[in-house]
Amino acid sequence: MRMLAAAVLMVAVVGLSQGDDKKADPTGTWKWTVDFGGKSREQTLKLELKDGKLTGVMPGRNNMETKIEDATFKDGKVEFKVTREGKNQKTVSKYSATIDGDTMKGTITSDRGGKEQKTEFEAKREKTDK
Repeated sequence: MRMLAAAVLMVAVVGLSQGDDKKADPTGTWKWTVDFGGKSREQTLKLELKDGKLTGVMPGRNNMETKIEDATFKDGKVEFKVTREGKNQKTVSKYSATIDGDTMKGTITSDRGGKEQKTEFEAKREKTDK
């Protein structure tokens, strides 16, 4: 009887841990709105976690996609950076966020011309990506 109880407990623990991993999976298209120069603009992030490696892109102006760099995903936390160049200026933005279901909350730290700017964001995963 003890063996049966131990086996049932083990199956329950394994099932719960697998559910948590799936719940925190960053794969999908994420969207949020930012205020930039007094105007609201929608941001999009496409992420894919495959074989433990996180990759992705951020579409920008003229639908040009910028690849994310130095991406990591561990214990529900995603981190990466995006480097964009334009008008003789290079901008590096570092993203750090926690995923809970279809919500990603975190901060963006950007270096614009030697000045650091920090912004909080909350993104929602598009339902079609599940």
